[in-house]
Parts: sequence; structure tokens; C-alpha cells
Amino acid sequence: MTFVYPAVFTPHADGKGFHAEFPDLECCVADGADLDDAIDAAQEAAYNWIQLELDEGGDLPPQTPPEDMQLPEDGFVRNIMVRVKLLPDND
Repeated sequence: MTFVYPAVFTPHADGKGFHAEFPDLECCVADGADLDDAIDAAQEAAYNWIQLELDEGGDLPPQTPPEDMQLPEDGFVRNIMVRVKLLPDND
């Protein structure tokens, strides 16, 4: 299955790297030394969050449209795509 969630990216205060957080995925955050690293880290964080939620039988939240988000002054949104391969249970 493929999931897409918006992540809000903001530059670190020292100008070195970016912080990412997912408004729809509670406590799902990531950081990277540059934007590419932050995007990769955000994708991994979202994958882990989604995989854990699916493993625990929880429901995934709906995606908030980026235009409905209030962003920090220097923040911007990127949609992060995560692919999770669902395997049949071996029970």
C-alpha cells in the first residue's frame, strides 16, 4: 500500500539542516543535515510510524490538505510517500 502524508519542514535556527514534522502523525518528527537528508529521514520516520500503527491494528488518520495547514513563517510543506508491503499473517 502507498500512503502520502504532508510534512512541514523548517530550517534549523543555526541554518544547518531542517526539521520535519507530520501534523497528522502524532509525535512523528525527523531532522536532516540538509533538505535531502531531512526528506529521507522524514520518509523513514513516517514508514516506522505507519508500520507500527498497522501492526497494532490501529486506524491511520486522514491526510490534512496542505492548504489547510498553518505554517511557521519559514516553513514549507512536502508530501512524503511511504510504501508498506502488507504480507499475509503466518498464523
